[in-house]
Amino acid sequence: MNIRKLLVIIVALFAAAAPVMAQTLEAEMRQAAGAYERKDMATAARIWKTWADKGNAEARTLLGAMYWSGEGVSRNHAEAARLYLLAANQGYARAQNDIGFMYGFGEGIPPRNDVEAYKWLTLAIAGYTAKNQDRRDQAIKDKAALAKRMTKAQVAEAERLAKAWKPTAP
Repeated sequence: MNIRKLLVIIVALFAAAAPVMAQTLEAEMRQAAGAYERKDMATAARIWKTWADKGNAEARTLLGAMYWSGEGVSRNHAEAARLYLLAANQGYARAQNDIGFMYGFGEGIPPRNDVEAYKWLTLAIAGYTAKNQDRRDQAIKDKAALAKRMTKAQVAEAERLAKAWKPTAP
């Protein structure tokens, strides 16, 4: 077999595997959500941790929420912030909202930083879709509350940072 045929076979195998991986992700995310709703937190955490470790922004955010609240895992705001920040940097609006909230209104981890909070909330507002209108509306209110305690220079810096922000790969 020549190299060209071998490469064609390898590419075909990867192409065939991609939909299966996507179906697995979707099925497992639904399974985790169902487990969470049934209060089977151990199953939800295990599945979300598996996908979070693979770089999935949604799984990182949902697992971060579990660490934030202490549901199914030990309450750990530092771990919640770490996961939210990873997903936020990937461009996931809910994570941007959550890390923005932590910076602006959280319990000290990460330390309060109004400029970072405003930046992340600005990005979340821009990233939310119509199906998340309620979250978008709350982020708008949170951003307005932040702006009231910030100087014009701080708001300008946060807006500059939001405009300059680029997503990172998982």
